[in-house]
Amino acid sequence: MDKELAQFRLEDGTAFLVEVDRPPPTRDSSIQRVASVNTGQMVYQASETLEQALDSIKPVVSTVCSRMKSGLTTPADEVEVTFGLKLAAQAGVVFGSVSGDVTFQVKLKWAKETEDTSSGADGI
Repeated sequence: MDKELAQFRLEDGTAFLVEVDRPPPTRDSSIQRVASVNTGQMVYQASETLEQALDSIKPVVSTVCSRMKSGLTTPADEVEVTFGLKLAAQAGVVFGSVSGDVTFQVKLKWAKETEDTSSGADGI
């Protein structure tokens, strides 16, 4: 797929460029080409700020993490979930895929139980 540049903004107005897949043509022209603030080059203007785009994936991230942490018979002491995220000019942030599949890498850790030695620590 051909790559293009898209201009995203932060809520404070800071503009930055990202390499994205060329957006498909749309009838409603929801995505516009604009002159980049940084280079003057014509780029696609993202339809959301970065913060708005990230807000849209928070419920998914929260659900995956909480289910991995509390949904186990023996809850893990640590849960690490790796998400592949991709910026898209039209869709904001999407979960990235390889060969059509989206994968989350999950790592669970349990600490070894330690014996309670506090009662005999003073020699009493």
